[in-house]
Amino acid sequence: MAEPIHRTLGLTDDELEKIIGILGREPNHLELAMYSVMWSEHCSYKSSRIHLKRLPVEGEHVLVGPGENAGVIDVGDDIAIAIRIESHNHPSYIEPYQGAATGVGGIIRDIFTMGARPIAIMDPLRFGPIDDARSRWVAEGVVSGISGYGNSVGVPNIGGETVFDETYIGNPLVNVLCLGILPKDRLVLGQASGVGNLAVLLGATTGRDGIGGVSVLASAGFGDDEEDAEKRPSVQVGDPFEEKRLIECCLELLDAGLVVGIQDLGGAGLSCAASETASRGGVGMDFDVSAVPQREDDMEPFEIMTSESQERMLAIVSPDNLDEVITISNKWEIRSSVVGKVTDGGQLRIMDGFEGATLGDIPAISLHEDAPLYDRPMAAPEDLDAKKEDKPEHSIGTNDVAEDLLNLLTSYEWITSQYDSQLFLNTVAGTDSDAAVLRLKHPLTGEDTGRGIAVTTDGNHRWCAVNPKIGTAMTVAEAMLNLACVGAKPRALVNCLNFGNPEYPNVMWQLSEAVDGMAEACSEFNIPVVGGNVSLYNESQGNNIDPTPIVGLIGVIDDLDMAPPGLKWNEGDRLMVIGPEPKGLSGSAWAFAHDKRNGELNQVDYEMHEKVCDTVRILVNEKLVTAVHDVSTGGLAVAVAEMAVKSGIGCSLARVPDIESMFSESSSRVVIAVDPEQMQSVEEIIQDNGMPSTRIGLAHGNNYTIKGLIEVELSTIQKRWESHLPKAFEAGTTQG
Repeated sequence: MAEPIHRTLGLTDDELEKIIGILGREPNHLELAMYSVMWSEHCSYKSSRIHLKRLPVEGEHVLVGPGENAGVIDVGDDIAIAIRIESHNHPSYIEPYQGAATGVGGIIRDIFTMGARPIAIMDPLRFGPIDDARSRWVAEGVVSGISGYGNSVGVPNIGGETVFDETYIGNPLVNVLCLGILPKDRLVLGQASGVGNLAVLLGATTGRDGIGGVSVLASAGFGDDEEDAEKRPSVQVGDPFEEKRLIECCLELLDAGLVVGIQDLGGAGLSCAASETASRGGVGMDFDVSAVPQREDDMEPFEIMTSESQERMLAIVSPDNLDEVITISNKWEIRSSVVGKVTDGGQLRIMDGFEGATLGDIPAISLHEDAPLYDRPMAAPEDLDAKKEDKPEHSIGTNDVAEDLLNLLTSYEWITSQYDSQLFLNTVAGTDSDAAVLRLKHPLTGEDTGRGIAVTTDGNHRWCAVNPKIGTAMTVAEAMLNLACVGAKPRALVNCLNFGNPEYPNVMWQLSEAVDGMAEACSEFNIPVVGGNVSLYNESQGNNIDPTPIVGLIGVIDDLDMAPPGLKWNEGDRLMVIGPEPKGLSGSAWAFAHDKRNGELNQVDYEMHEKVCDTVRILVNEKLVTAVHDVSTGGLAVAVAEMAVKSGIGCSLARVPDIESMFSESSSRVVIAVDPEQMQSVEEIIQDNGMPSTRIGLAHGNNYTIKGLIEVELSTIQKRWESHLPKAFEAGTTQG
């Protein structure tokens, strides 16, 4: 017996009954297809919405919070910043280049949909083990896709992070963050208004590429290679040059005041854009499916309405302005087609010509507000208490400390060098810094305000595997400290919550705990969450990824008269650690490298952490430190090694008594390098702020030395640091 059509589209029997109740009749094929993509996990957040409500979303500087295409914050001088983070995980495993490329393209559209010019992207990436040939193939394709699209469209890539780990084998995480800048008065929302106004489709033609794309792929895990190959047609294909023209066209339309509302076409395509603009505005829309420019013959209405073909926007335009809209579109060689009319009554009607047959008739709001909301069962692991007691132990006598350090060192320049980080010449600090820094220039005049924008992306699956609540709070804290290291104070946060199959109670428990950790940290630090993304069903052959919440944190530097100090110290600098003593090895890279995955994390001391951030920010902004670096992945040993490599100058450390002191990743610690002449001023500020600190050594020579534990030539560390990724990729890749 054939599978009922609603099940083949991913709808449950209960969801079908709900649709019948909404419509008062059986839905037809077109209507079912539209509900299936709009009620998918990716579009409706049906498994996570109940938990996301616990996040703090309001703040003094928030202009637009969650629910729109991007969050928008006020940064002063009548300037606003739009920020958004998204995932393209599943498409990037099926077709790495196009999956990653269209992820970049999609989030760029989210930004200029708000009236903002995209000015920077960042990419937090996660792949399977570096020694796995298929994972290297995925990584190579993803990096090429990001660079190929981003470099071509002309938006600088200023950072992110890359992780290779066995938990992501068969299911990479490809997250992308984008920033945009706009004058506050150009802010526009994605909603339709004004009965009789027109819906104008701008951009590329519509094809079968992307049908059911991210909206369907995001609601299913991966199986065997043959099954995954069948999903390739669901991956979209991007054109960065079309996107560039589309950006300029849309911004000119907005500057001219010709657009009432505008919405990008991403997941669920026209079904999403038409219904979202209508429902947000409290209106209806008649949509002429026959007016949509198509690049393939004989496309069915459901294909047109659910296609996720790229580089398309839906603008709401007054009939009086239509001719001018068409003129500007033609100037930028952008197709423009009237495909809809705003109506009253709240119905989304899909028509074959405005005077033709009605093919579908759906309450627009039902595709959004009536989407299922699941309070899925949650359960902590049965052996949670036993795991907490199984803390990583260490003994100096049984570990090759030097080899431990070398194994934790990797330069990601092989990846970041493929991205253009200097487009627009606004980038003050990029991939070599704890946070990226951009000059804040007025979006219309280009005048330099003398201020800066700082942004960082952070995530740590190891912490969250041990304790998802505390691990997520630590991730927020790390992001905050990264901003402090460049002299910035946080304004707002976005998140990308990457988890496994929500139908497993332990996965839902992980998600709920992570949300609680983020809510707690953001509330304590007074940081609003202005947007985000949830990516579920990250599993391969029944194996769920470790919980991986990613945060993007944006901050403001009030006086940017020179670049922040960065990681490079000078010969003779004194080295100090600001912050509390390290506690434990649970969740550390060192522990996981030794297959010690259990234990318990220490709660973030929010008051202490905020004081550490304040202290570091003062030292940076008063130009009292030569170099600064937060202690996170790999602990103090790795942080200092990275600074030594970047400086080309070795160090001698003392007061680092054991492996725990070397490799612990407990929160709220920063390494600073200080010119001897500035030591008194630095210590006075530290003392005035009541901060614990320790002098740990001296920057000098050609060796990396920790008294009693390790002595390695800096050249050895440099070689391991630089060669790890290139050597791995020289071994080749495989698709199969």
